[in-house]
Amino acid sequence: MIMKILVTGNAGFIGFHLVKKLVNSGHEIVGLDNINNYYDIDLKFGRLEQTGIDSKNLGYNRFVQSNEYMDYRFIKLNIEDRGNIENLFETEGFDVVCHLAAQAGVRYSLKDPHTYIQSNIVGFMNILEGCRHNNIKHLVYASSSSVYGLNTKMPFSTQDNVDHPVSLYAASKKSNELMAHTYSHLYGIPTTGLRFFTVYGPWGRPDMAYFKFTKAIIEDRSIDVYNYGNMERDFTYVDDVVAGIIKIIGSEPPEGNNEWYSEEPVPSISKAPYRIYNIGNNRPVNLMDFIGAVEKATGKEVKKELQAYATR
Repeated sequence: MIMKILVTGNAGFIGFHLVKKLVNSGHEIVGLDNINNYYDIDLKFGRLEQTGIDSKNLGYNRFVQSNEYMDYRFIKLNIEDRGNIENLFETEGFDVVCHLAAQAGVRYSLKDPHTYIQSNIVGFMNILEGCRHNNIKHLVYASSSSVYGLNTKMPFSTQDNVDHPVSLYAASKKSNELMAHTYSHLYGIPTTGLRFFTVYGPWGRPDMAYFKFTKAIIEDRSIDVYNYGNMERDFTYVDDVVAGIIKIIGSEPPEGNNEWYSEEPVPSISKAPYRIYNIGNNRPVNLMDFIGAVEKATGKEVKKELQAYATR
């Protein structure tokens, strides 16, 4: 079935790769991004150009029509802009919303916490309201493995309690899951949250560990190694993440589960049309092994500053 799909954050890492796949699928795609300066905007413009958007002509225009893909349009817009988001939903008539736009980064939330509240809470609220008032058939949104916080039981499971986040970024993503459930319960909006596990691949964000470590090694700088290197991460290739998103978008939206039992609640399902999934590869990599692989690839050894503090 051909659908009209809104993809927010389409100049971001995962959103860009998703749109590249979707524009060749026959669906009508509208991409939305505010092109903020959290990292080099030239990288974001470069991604847009890969999807047929002439970034040199963006300027201050809010709307750009791609010449290469006539079923794909780009809108430069901030999700915190309530009025224009309301107008967008009212005029476009989307079938499905894939919400990937967010303020990313765990450690940056220590420096600028207000940005996370505005983008990840206020912005998500605007998306939910757009879905509520415009008959959206399915809202698929990005959560994060960071919500597992202080959890130590491995492997992480969507059936686990995730009430102990250790960063404001994680707390904002957990809040998104709670907000989505509320709207699924109150208004019957089918929502699916996807907890991504350390996504990597081409056109990735420069604040991600594999880029930061590689840059430090090339520049003969030391790197901070948190928790004395006693950490593991489940790295997930971006194409696998995109395949998961497309599968969710193409599947029937979630329905309420009548077998859900309130006295022993399973967090990932509900009587409301609500689901949570982990999107990872289930092969955790030790941090020191990861650093060793980067050293091998660059042919250089890096000085490691071992630190006690760590966040998810």
